[in-house]
Amino acid sequence: MTQLIIDQALVDKARGSAQNIARQVKQAVDGMTTVTIERASLRLLGIDGVDAQGAPMVNIVVEHLLAQDLLGQGAVTPVVAAMERRGMTAQEVASAVACGALVLTKPDGNREAIKNKALQLAGEACRKISANRRQREEMIQRLGKGSAPQLYLIVATGNIYEDIKQATAAAHQGADIIAVIRTTGQSLLDYVPYGATTEGFGGTYATQENFRLMRRALDAAGEAVGRYIYLTNYCSGLCMPEIAVMGALERLDMMLNDSMYGIIFRDINMRRTFLDQFFSRRVNAYAGIIINTGEDNYLTTADAYEQAHTVLASQLINEQFALMSGLKAERIGLGHAFEINPDSEDGFLWEIAHAQLIRQVFPQAPLKYMPPTKYMTGNIFKGQVQNTLFNAASVMTGQTIHLLGMMTEAIHTPLLQDRYLALENARYVFHTMRHLADEIEFKPTGRIQARANEVLAQTVQMLAEIEQIGLMEAIRRKMFAEISRQPDGGKGVAGVINKNDDYYNPFPDLMQGGASDDTATNSN
Repeated sequence: MTQLIIDQALVDKARGSAQNIARQVKQAVDGMTTVTIERASLRLLGIDGVDAQGAPMVNIVVEHLLAQDLLGQGAVTPVVAAMERRGMTAQEVASAVACGALVLTKPDGNREAIKNKALQLAGEACRKISANRRQREEMIQRLGKGSAPQLYLIVATGNIYEDIKQATAAAHQGADIIAVIRTTGQSLLDYVPYGATTEGFGGTYATQENFRLMRRALDAAGEAVGRYIYLTNYCSGLCMPEIAVMGALERLDMMLNDSMYGIIFRDINMRRTFLDQFFSRRVNAYAGIIINTGEDNYLTTADAYEQAHTVLASQLINEQFALMSGLKAERIGLGHAFEINPDSEDGFLWEIAHAQLIRQVFPQAPLKYMPPTKYMTGNIFKGQVQNTLFNAASVMTGQTIHLLGMMTEAIHTPLLQDRYLALENARYVFHTMRHLADEIEFKPTGRIQARANEVLAQTVQMLAEIEQIGLMEAIRRKMFAEISRQPDGGKGVAGVINKNDDYYNPFPDLMQGGASDDTATNSN
């Protein structure tokens, strides 16, 4: 495939700055935990379900520990101590707390014995996740998978059973990856709904039962079409770690799991988001899940030409957070988007420059390439042309995860026939242009080459500035997406808890090694 001439020393300099930025953030939040990290840990211990009023059991236990001023030592040890003292399961402890029959206390026995028991229980949970990972790898080995760019298609009816019908139809029509869009506003709920749901708005609630139902349906569809169908959901918002755990337990394959999207676009507290993304990515790494990041969203509020360097800068920071969490490069699906103003002269050239630069800076990453949305007007004929150019840019620059563009974007939630036309368009372009990139070269003194180098230089400069002022201050100054957020503000700030000296959670260390990457989606 043809390559741009880029200065590797500049790439290395930018990556070094990004690494320092990520380290600064981790150092700033290392002494803290969050309520949802603790709830996620209790889910891994086996606590599930809701009480008679519909409140999730993990929320009840964590709120109880907060009231007892015990959460600073972590939720795991008080629960395990009660299990040992009373001969209960974790679920039974939660039920007793919920009905007022049990008050959790600080462990007063042999703390080392309690830690050993917690480690044993955590190991059992990790073995379940490892079994899911092996099952995925075995199925991909047996069935195979779609070739890159893999076709990523969204379902979003609000009803999981209708989603299953559309997802199954899409798999039969050629989709390789199904993403179940989450209902509007779920990212701001500080709890995870329970059970199968049928009344989401603009999407379907992310619940463990919905994950299980869709996974089962896509496995059946994969067997029928003779290739593994990947399942994606949204591991973001106030319950990011819990959704990561649910996905790991139900064998999801990809998760939208960004480090800054919730801060910038949902005004979630910075420290909470940085803590939650680290834990959730540790879980995703161990489960062999590919993460997708949200830099494509920056271009919905900022100009895609003027702010192209902010996308690359954020990708480099996101990459470092992911590596620190144990994810391998082959599991880091960095996001970018085809959002150039169609009225821009040579806009397609600038898009090729941006997409090719990102492909070369992250050669191992399974990049997630998003279709035009900002400049879709409701003119379906122009929209189909815009999506065709997007498809061409994707295959020409070796993208990996290709989210299908819909000609009815900005009109309504896509119908089955809209999705069929999007699949047909992409398949045609990918087939007829399959080896075009092997047959062309970028002119060394041309516009594409010059534009790529300009974006790289701007990225280096931006990251050097952030390295000096810190990422939280950079976000406050609107350096990403032209949106300002305050370091000490935002939703969920009360859920950030200082760790005590005796804090203990066995899961991050157990999951440190991440997963085997033999069957990552990337095929570049």
